[in-house]
Amino acid sequence: MARYVFRLPDIGEGVAEAEIAAWHAKVGDLIAEEQPLADVLTDKATVEMTSPVAGRVVATYGEVGEMLAVGSPLAEFETDVAAADAAAPAKAPQTPPPSAPKAEPAGPRTPDHPAILAAPATRAKAAAAGVALEEVDGTGPDGRITPADLDRHVRGHVEAVRPAPADGVEEIRIVGLRRQIAEHMQEAKRTIPHFGYVEELDLTELERLRQSLNGGPSPDRPHLTLLPFLMLAVVRAARAFPTVNARYDHEAGLLSRHDAVHIGVATHTPGGLMVPVVRHAEARDLWDCARELQRVAEAARTGAAKREELSGSTITLTSLGPLGGVSAMPIINMPEVAILAPNRLVERPVVQAGQVVVRKMMNLSSAFDHRIVDGHDAAAFVQAIKRDLETPGRLFVPPHGAG
Repeated sequence: MARYVFRLPDIGEGVAEAEIAAWHAKVGDLIAEEQPLADVLTDKATVEMTSPVAGRVVATYGEVGEMLAVGSPLAEFETDVAAADAAAPAKAPQTPPPSAPKAEPAGPRTPDHPAILAAPATRAKAAAAGVALEEVDGTGPDGRITPADLDRHVRGHVEAVRPAPADGVEEIRIVGLRRQIAEHMQEAKRTIPHFGYVEELDLTELERLRQSLNGGPSPDRPHLTLLPFLMLAVVRAARAFPTVNARYDHEAGLLSRHDAVHIGVATHTPGGLMVPVVRHAEARDLWDCARELQRVAEAARTGAAKREELSGSTITLTSLGPLGGVSAMPIINMPEVAILAPNRLVERPVVQAGQVVVRKMMNLSSAFDHRIVDGHDAAAFVQAIKRDLETPGRLFVPPHGAG
């Protein structure tokens, strides 16, 4: 009986090993050629491994979360099974039996069930407590519900719903993308001395412009959030502060300052935090920034992002949108040296020319690698962004000295 050993192939780009993220077949399964076999994780890209042959799986190598070197055995097959068996589809998951229908609530009172007897004060007390008198057992004459009956019912209900102590512990092995996120965050926080800076921005005029641009229907123009405007402001500020748009290799002692502005956008996905990249933001207009942002973020959320779309950023934005809170303490996406975190946009009273007025305000949180970026330069960089966003017309005028 012929055996075929499938070894982890060379996935490219210098990858020497990969982590098993998921198995789609197990020992004993009949599997067709090109049928999904396993997912492996390299860097931050998940690669689907399909079966190179049709046959029966007789061995798999490695548990989920285990690292395998390129060239190591991944799975072994018997390949001389009948063709019909080899092409059989995967077994469909068992459908659990339908649950029993819930019992219907009791019907309304009938002549066989006399009206509830209770004094007006007792009825008012029950209404205030949210208690239906139909549920209370009356001990008074003819079943009348007394205040003591109501109190007894409420005490019994409270005791019945009192939560029991919880002693269970669920142990979850951190593997795959979540493990890589944990290791990356730990290394960044341990290695980089973070300098945090928060500034308040008045975005009243920018919001007026954004809503105006979003007002007219246009199928070829995406909906504008605040992020594309922030991208334009980052591009302009990076020209004046090139050290902020950089990557630092601390082992080599080498800082790489980039002319191109590749903006990473931290994105929540079902698998965890990913950072798709809007490449060459310096060569994009407002609409193109918005369009590319939507594309790469959706690719990350659906697992369709390519390796090059998840790497190579020179500065990162991280936004929680409506959950953004008042301020944040973002962690730098190393080897970059800066990260910006716009917080929630809210209406707040502010003083202008001695008058209290309502303006649309937002805090902009940021963090910088203090080994590379001095506090003065970090603050000046954020102030440059503040000027452009508070006077949004500046975003569409080439900066002084630009070609």
